[in-house]
Amino acid sequence: MTQDDAFAADLLRGHTDTIVLGVLRRGDAYGFEIYKAIRDATGGQYEIKEATLYATYRRLEKDGLAESYWGDESQGGRRKYYRITDAGRAVYRGNVAAWTATRRIIDELLDVKESQQ
Repeated sequence: MTQDDAFAADLLRGHTDTIVLGVLRRGDAYGFEIYKAIRDATGGQYEIKEATLYATYRRLEKDGLAESYWGDESQGGRRKYYRITDAGRAVYRGNVAAWTATRRIIDELLDVKESQQ
């Protein structure tokens, strides 16, 4: 992993809750399905460790942003599914708005710095 990769991973790590909520906005999903959706969305460039994801699921449930339920055993075993709540949707929208504003400011600052070189 290069320094650039480590920096990008640190940036993304702070947004794990929002990333998971974004996946759940598309529909209910079980743990490994969420992991695969994140990995596949980035073409395999970014993966969130399973331990981190399960801690995130617990935190989202504790905060009332997601809820879980057990799936049907006919699908090859009981899986715990997660769904986003209305509160989770509101937090997701707020976090995306904050990210968009932050990205715009950083982009402007980086352009200023580049033009001074």
